[in-house]
Amino acid sequence: MIVETEIKLHISPEHLLKLKRHPWLRSLATGRASSQKLYSIYYDTADLELRRQAMALRLRRAGRQWIQTLKGGGQVSAGLHQRNEWETPVPSEQLDFEMLKAGGGELPHGVRNRLQPVFVTDFTRNVRLLEFGGARIELCMDSGEIRAGKSSCPISEVELELISGAPRQLFELALALLDIVPLEVEHTSKAEYGYLLFSASGPSVSKARFPELRKSQSTASVLPSLIGACLAHVQANVPGALLKVDEEYLHQVRVGLRRLRVALSITQRFDGDDEELAELREQVARLCVELGRSREWDVFVTQTLAPICTRMPEHSGLREVLRASERARKKQHAGMEDNLSSQEFQRLLLRLGAWMHSDRWLGTGARLDRFVAKILEKRSRQVLKYGAGTAGENAEQLHVLRIACKKLRYSIEMFGSLFHDAAIKEYVAVLSRLQDILGALNDIAVAHRLLNELDNAARRDTLALIRGWMEHDYAERVAEFRRIWSRFAAQKGFWD
Repeated sequence: MIVETEIKLHISPEHLLKLKRHPWLRSLATGRASSQKLYSIYYDTADLELRRQAMALRLRRAGRQWIQTLKGGGQVSAGLHQRNEWETPVPSEQLDFEMLKAGGGELPHGVRNRLQPVFVTDFTRNVRLLEFGGARIELCMDSGEIRAGKSSCPISEVELELISGAPRQLFELALALLDIVPLEVEHTSKAEYGYLLFSASGPSVSKARFPELRKSQSTASVLPSLIGACLAHVQANVPGALLKVDEEYLHQVRVGLRRLRVALSITQRFDGDDEELAELREQVARLCVELGRSREWDVFVTQTLAPICTRMPEHSGLREVLRASERARKKQHAGMEDNLSSQEFQRLLLRLGAWMHSDRWLGTGARLDRFVAKILEKRSRQVLKYGAGTAGENAEQLHVLRIACKKLRYSIEMFGSLFHDAAIKEYVAVLSRLQDILGALNDIAVAHRLLNELDNAARRDTLALIRGWMEHDYAERVAEFRRIWSRFAAQKGFWD
């Protein structure tokens, strides 16, 4: 078994041609480039049992040679794909299970007799071996297509596979290539695209998944994996957000970025002298603010204006304000799409990957349980401090309290596997309810600001009507906030 470590980058066909001819790339090559036709048949059961178990089985023809490969396990972090791989030559276009087993690969029980071809990949690969930053890296430029039945999708990508050296150099090389041609960090493998074609389904919304932790682990060994989980959450949902498949994709991108911001903040507490970390935190914070503006108009249009318009469908002033708000919302979404599709966003992802895979994590640091207890105690004290004496009238004070609650909640989610479920459940339930109410109060405060942006003489009466509805809702929310705050303040921390 080997562990395949690589970065996949999407590239347009015209830029792929430019990259092939670029003299800087040729200067790194240790020999002549080679090209080969690769034809692969992927096998699975009709109900995709291997896919469910994060495995892929293929037969690949390279020239006259057939190669059987089983991939399984592994992870994707900041665009870095790491997978276990069992590969053996076979004499013909026929799966050989005995050779697979002899090589250490093992299929799930009961799968062998149900396997069938599900899709093929058919592409030309241009291969160069590069020396870069003390690492040996195989650069592959692939062009072709994936087919499943009558459906197909194009392949145009760059793969950087680590032969020897440090994974960080894959990111450094990708950043250098980004200065030559536009590229996009590819979170989805060819196999996953093939499965989507076979099942005739689109991508699905991805939720955050944090690793299972142990109290005996060192802090330095855990923090990169938490940051990687946040990045994976963001990257998995960006394509759906840009395609506007479902509004939930954009929501998950925002949530993932906010969690990433908290994870970077926790890491800076662990190592406050890291200038690169400080700069990356600032860039993520700016992106959160920019995407937050599109959320503000989303909530204002769908949750504030729409219900009022439903109650008063004949009110022409309300309809005009709704149209104006839709225009503002559309403009903010265009800005959001520009941000997420920009090369600067790709550069941020690659810089984060390079930073995560640096040698700064070689030290062990403090025991994880002690570090986490300090983090959660600090976050909890901040919530109690900002909430003390808050009656609900001061929108700015409530906003600060809401942010503190969010940081505490995200920190608990990241480190939650260290604690017993029963200990966390009640605490998080009350905290979540408090966060929801503070979010609703903040949405009303933001709505007042957005109404100011829409204000003109012709709309003044209509805007006053909208404000009246919101004030009634605000009063009800404040009363609820006071009840939940009393419950939260009476709780004891489960991390003691």
